[in-house]
Amino acid sequence: MSETRTRGWRAALVSQRRYLPVHVLLLAGGVVMVFPFVYQVLMSLSTNTEIQATPPRLVPEHWMWSNYAEVFRRIPFMSQFWVSVSITVLRTGVQLVLCSLGGYAFARMPFRGRGLLFGLLLAILMVPGQSYLIGQYQLVRDLGLLETVWGIVLPGFFSAFGVFLMRQSFMSLPVELEEAARLDGCNPWQAFWRVMFPLVRPGLSAVTIVTVLWSWNDLLWPLIVTTREETMPLSVGIATMAGQHSSEYALMMAASVMSMAPIFLIFFTMQKRVIEGLATSGLKG
Repeated sequence: MSETRTRGWRAALVSQRRYLPVHVLLLAGGVVMVFPFVYQVLMSLSTNTEIQATPPRLVPEHWMWSNYAEVFRRIPFMSQFWVSVSITVLRTGVQLVLCSLGGYAFARMPFRGRGLLFGLLLAILMVPGQSYLIGQYQLVRDLGLLETVWGIVLPGFFSAFGVFLMRQSFMSLPVELEEAARLDGCNPWQAFWRVMFPLVRPGLSAVTIVTVLWSWNDLLWPLIVTTREETMPLSVGIATMAGQHSSEYALMMAASVMSMAPIFLIFFTMQKRVIEGLATSGLKG
């Protein structure tokens, strides 16, 4: 019996050796991806002198936990945090509604010029966002929305990528589901809301996490339309800590670590659905 077990262990060990290079490669890739976050946490507990030292110090000599408390004295962190939350929630909610409606229309509702209109929609993805910043600013200014949350979120209510992703999600569903709903007496809206919409949750999760990441990290547009600290999101507030002649890198790192915590929580909570949505979005169409 012992010899049989020994042979079994040896056979399993030999079979696993084939995957050793793959495991080593994946481990190296994981270390490369995690290192920037570990480095950021270590720098948030260092002094400015240690961060700018040559050669750089990876482990701080004195752990400066007071950097996190100092952030709240340098910028209105909680006020800017809730501005970022408001921007993210509004953009994500409106985009989920508009993108799902647009994706369903392009996937399931035949109309004249649908292919041309969808091609124009995809062409938006090739236009740099900086090219229409002036027009957006003039529009928001004329509406009197400068220095407000609505002025920040208004240009982000629509996403061509989100429409494309939801279109692919709806096209991956069997047509028979919608036909059965029509036979049961459902109108187009009821077929969309009661039958098709609940089945594209992976796509909705993917759009949600992409929109949340983009909204939370958006810097250029809020930097243009806000000048007061109380109306700035966290991304702009942290950027203002970089001075013209000197920058408080340790405080910026500490503020960045705290600002990333909600994003990490959302991603780890929705990780499986996001990967499933992104993986299945291009299966059909």
